[in-house]
Amino acid sequence: MKKLLARLLLREDPATYQLKDGSLAPTLTTLDLIGLGTGMVVGTAIFTLPGIVAAEHTGPAVPLAFIVAAVGAGLSALAYAETSSVLPFAGSAFSWMNVLFGEFFGWIAGWALLAEYFISVAFVASGWSAYMQGFLASLGVKLPVALTGGFNPHQGSYLDLFAALAILLVGWLVSHGVHQVSRIENAIVAIKLLVIILFVAVGVTALHPQNYTPFIPPHRPGTTFGGLSGIMAGASQIFIAYVGFDAIAANTAETKNPQKTMPRGLIGTLVLGTGFFIAVSLVLVGMFPYHRYANNAEPAAWALRHAGHPLVANLLSVVALVGIFSALIAILLASSRLIYAFGRDGLLPKTLGHIDANHVPNHALWTITVLAMILGSVFPFTFLATLVSAGTLVAFIFVSLGIYALRKREGVDLPEASFKMPGYPVLTALSALFSAVIFWNLDVDAKLLMVGWFVIGLLVYFGYGIRHSVLVKRKK
Repeated sequence: MKKLLARLLLREDPATYQLKDGSLAPTLTTLDLIGLGTGMVVGTAIFTLPGIVAAEHTGPAVPLAFIVAAVGAGLSALAYAETSSVLPFAGSAFSWMNVLFGEFFGWIAGWALLAEYFISVAFVASGWSAYMQGFLASLGVKLPVALTGGFNPHQGSYLDLFAALAILLVGWLVSHGVHQVSRIENAIVAIKLLVIILFVAVGVTALHPQNYTPFIPPHRPGTTFGGLSGIMAGASQIFIAYVGFDAIAANTAETKNPQKTMPRGLIGTLVLGTGFFIAVSLVLVGMFPYHRYANNAEPAAWALRHAGHPLVANLLSVVALVGIFSALIAILLASSRLIYAFGRDGLLPKTLGHIDANHVPNHALWTITVLAMILGSVFPFTFLATLVSAGTLVAFIFVSLGIYALRKREGVDLPEASFKMPGYPVLTALSALFSAVIFWNLDVDAKLLMVGWFVIGLLVYFGYGIRHSVLVKRKK
């Protein structure tokens, strides 16, 4: 038993990760990171979640749910900023926990992130498919019902064709290298933000003050709608919007001067993303009664069409179609780097740690691409939206608690942080507690499925990972 415990707590030497990640080219700048993060944060979520969350949980108070989620995510972003400046390695929380707490805890954190990434890719692709179908329908073009959504025999849908094609296309783009992709990402994000500003400007002309009353509807007993519980439930679902923090951190090894660039990219993404979320959600719930957005995966374009602005609605749909790709790019980049890190450390087959001539972990990239295509084309959009936040929150808790271990080693066997999380140790504890409270408010199905996912992770680790671990073999 003591021998097993000693194996589980083996910590990786940071110098080993620096050597292993040396084949990844450091090309990303602060602007690139903000582009990746904003592409993810202001991605599918801003075009889809405000309407769904308003209808299911908050009513007109959806901006408050975004603010609550932003506060929790902001605390986690500060922890991410400090940790990434000291440990600039691929794999984000997985690699960090390996160094700070030991390989087993790294695996648990990484496994949680893997669930987040799998579901996020599928969720974003499903949102893109909904916008594509809405846009084509406005032109009189419709797919067969069987190919319009995830597996739902009651509605006659079996496969989301557009979701699968979107993931495949982005996988092909990412395979050409991070530097080339970051240029595309930055251009897409700039266009997307301009159109979001246009939506707000046009939407303000169609506001109806009565739609804001009551701003916080009374709680409906036995449901997660209304009152404080509705806002917390909405914040839990909205946390998908802030997955972008980890998507940025996963690319630390490919960032120029990560000690300064990472904190700037993380905090810049938070400020920019939160501001746009609040503006869009306020306008959206003011245009139509919140219940009109139930089960609507393209609420912004729908609101513009029904408010008499079809040209702006179609422009928004076109930009959403292109802009949501920026979120897919960010997630596929991050997820492929995480799976690369698993292969690099021997916890999954070593072939996943292979890096090609374009400095891309192509085996890891195509593995996540194919699996996400299956997930995104089979599971319905609203089901994915409910699940995706769980893995994010687990990772946020790990990284927040990791600051305690990090501070003890800064300036000893690890470099001093160029950015330190303020309010230590109080804000550090609040960050972990906040994420834990949000996790507790998740849908029961999300929590149960996360438990099931961890059981699978334990089976993989003890059945394969611990026997093939590069760290364990080296320490023998």
